[in-house]
Amino acid sequence: MNSSHHRSLLTNREREIFALLLAEKTTRDIAEQLGISEKTVRNHISNTIQKLGVTNRSQALIELLRLEEFKLD
Repeated sequence: MNSSHHRSLLTNREREIFALLLAEKTTRDIAEQLGISEKTVRNHISNTIQKLGVTNRSQALIELLRLEEFKLD
C-alpha cells in the first residue's frame, strides 16, 4: 500500500505530446518538433483520449491536469 507511488497512465511520448498541446502547439508544430508525422501525433492523442475515457483533446488536457500528470507553473 504505497500511496506515494504515482504511475503515469501515459507513455513518455504521449506525455511529451500533451505537454506541447498544453503549450498551445499545433499538431503540425508537434510533428515537426518531434520528427514524427502529423498522423502519428494524432494517433498518440487518440490513444490518450481513449485511455482517459474522454471525447476530445481539451477534455483530455483537463483530465491530465486533474490527475496531476502535469504541473502548471
